[in-house]
Formats: sequence, structure tokens, C-alpha cells
Amino acid sequence: MNQHRYPAADVAAIERVIRERRDIRQFADGTLPDGLLGRLIEAAHLAPSVGYMQPWRFVRIATAPTREALWRIVDAERLATAAHLPTRAGEFLKLKIDGIREAAEVLVVALMPEREAHIFGRRTLPEMDLASTACAIQNMWLLARAEGVGLGWVSFFDPAAVGDLLEMPAGSRPIAILCLGPVAEFPALPVLEAKGWGNRLPLDEVLFEDRWRAGAGGTPAAY
Repeated sequence: MNQHRYPAADVAAIERVIRERRDIRQFADGTLPDGLLGRLIEAAHLAPSVGYMQPWRFVRIATAPTREALWRIVDAERLATAAHLPTRAGEFLKLKIDGIREAAEVLVVALMPEREAHIFGRRTLPEMDLASTACAIQNMWLLARAEGVGLGWVSFFDPAAVGDLLEMPAGSRPIAILCLGPVAEFPALPVLEAKGWGNRLPLDEVLFEDRWRAGAGGTPAAY
């Protein structure tokens, strides 16, 4: 017996929320339950961070004009991305890539300024500040799913444009726009898988032993 193991029902719940988490773009009308946004931020803030630097910062988009300006930045990048897709630009433009206008809440997640002073764990891997913040977002994502709330991570934007819009200080860097809100349903499959943009790789294609498997390359692009 492992005295530190959670009860089987708790372990099963954790595995379930990992399997059923989805990147949401379609939101229903309504607001978040009272207090949930604060709990989601708290869950993010409990994430591990290299050197305990806690590099994440959150900007809640509270006004309609700012939300609309943020959407325009995202839409501009949507069009630019389509122009760079070699074979599936038309299909891409049919995808809904954000829920900024419909979601109950919108947050911009950014890396803090003055990160260069933190060298603990970052001397040879400075990108660990980004990895730490991704862990914070994942914490929030899993709790949102467990609460029956949708969360979508939007990465289609020019960081400089978002930084200017939100008057972010030099050295900070926006890395995610998070859309949160009620949903009508959670898809059985990730949307991009359901629409033919990729499939979940088998475990034997991502797990090697002792050394890199000869001939193993990257995940094939769908375009």
C-alpha cells in the first residue's frame, strides 16, 4: 500500500479530466459561477515554476472596446496565417479559432518583465519561464473542465500588438489569450482531430528508451 496515493475515485477523476479536457471555441450564453474565476487564477498560481520565479501575469479584459480591439488583432493574424498555409488555406479560414466575442471572460496571460535576473534553472534553458507559465494554464484548464466550464487557448496574435494594446512594460511578453465560459457541450474529440487536421500519436511514437529511436522524426504537418 502506498500511503501517499489518493483514493481510487480521486485518481480516476484526475484521469478523466485529463482525457476530457478540450480547447473550446464555441461558447454558450451566461456567466461564470460566482467565485470561479478567482479559483481558476488561484489554481494557475499554484503551478510549479522553475526557480520559484512565478513568471505568469494575468490581464482580465473587462471592457467591450478592449475586447473588440483584441479580437481585431487575432483576426488579422488569422488572415496572415491562412496566407502562409501551402495547401489548406480555405479550410483553415472555415475554422473558428477564438471565442473572444462570445466568452464570458477573456484573460491575457503574459510573462513578467525582468525575467533575466532569474537564472536558477534557466541558465541553459531560459525558455523554462514559458514552460512554467504553460503549467499554470494547464492547471486552470483542468479545473475549468472539472467545473464544466469551457476554456480556449488562443495563440493567433502579434505579441507586440497585444502588448501595446494592454500597455505592457518592456520585457513582458503575452503568450496566450484565454476565453472562458459556459458551453453547450464538450466535443468527444479535439476539434482539429475531428476535422482532419491531425490524430493523437501512438505512445510508441513519442516514447523512446535510452536514446533517440533511429529514424524517428517530427509529427507530420497536415498542410
